[in-house]
Amino acid sequence: MTGKKVKICVVNSTVFGQGDMDWSSLESIGELKVYNSRWKNDGELRERVADADIVLGNNSDLGPDVLAACENLKLMCTFATGYDLVDTEGAAKRGIPVCNVPSYGTASVAQYAIALLLQICGQLPYYSEQARLGRWYDCWTDCAGEHRMVELAGKTMGIIGFGSIGQAVGRIAKALGMNVIAYNRSQCEEGRAIAEYVSLDELFARSDVVSLHAPLNAGTKHIVNADSIAKMKDGVIIINNGRGGLVDSAALAEALRSGKVWAAGLDVVEREPDVKSDPLYNAPRCLITPHVSWLPREARQRELDITAENIRAFLEGHPKNVVNGVK
Repeated sequence: MTGKKVKICVVNSTVFGQGDMDWSSLESIGELKVYNSRWKNDGELRERVADADIVLGNNSDLGPDVLAACENLKLMCTFATGYDLVDTEGAAKRGIPVCNVPSYGTASVAQYAIALLLQICGQLPYYSEQARLGRWYDCWTDCAGEHRMVELAGKTMGIIGFGSIGQAVGRIAKALGMNVIAYNRSQCEEGRAIAEYVSLDELFARSDVVSLHAPLNAGTKHIVNADSIAKMKDGVIIINNGRGGLVDSAALAEALRSGKVWAAGLDVVEREPDVKSDPLYNAPRCLITPHVSWLPREARQRELDITAENIRAFLEGHPKNVVNGVK
């Protein structure tokens, strides 16, 4: 592509829709077009990407329809770390690399996982409302019931998926006085400095809190299910701000109703964004938020800037963060 100005299309920028982003890292590379809504039909999509060399979008934006619509496509970049909805195979067949953005949200996602846990253990919304209602002492009578609080010091957190985010969660958990154990396909010295590596069954058996930070694939889909929940302690807390499919929603909902699982803090669910159709929607003691762990401006800006680095590396002939094996 030497000798011509590269054409970059952000096919859907609603993921950055707050209007607080600095796009200069991408603008400095080539001719940038940014569309602030999802396309309405195939014709509108073709119009957006018709002459693009590089197409950027979120995980769900980069399916087969984009590949079909963009004849000049040389590179696809997802703004996400996960790429389970990107047509990586279709791109590979055309010799098009697909790049993701690893580690942009490590601090934000780890912080949010702990926030979900602290919200559950501190019952903040309930006690804040009780204070506003003037029930300063009356609400104390429920401290052993539905709104009981949990002290985390001395408890064991089991982390499934111990990459950069899982390790960051582990460091915070240790600062709270928790014991940390972890399950991961591979082990490293950095991880051993934070946690004790254990088998998956041992993690289920020993953990007071199970926090999920594994990628979603055939091996991890429904890693929390009826059988694994049965292996857990009574009253376990489950945190998931990784991918909704890591948890069998129906099994977790039943465990919450029975009390086997005391509470769940979820930033993702299987049927998002149609959360009302998910079995967990009406489950007791289940805190659900709309997949927002990555939303701090710092993380979103990092997404853009790392994407710009991915593009520069590709244009210089040494692509990085490629997830479909095309170099």
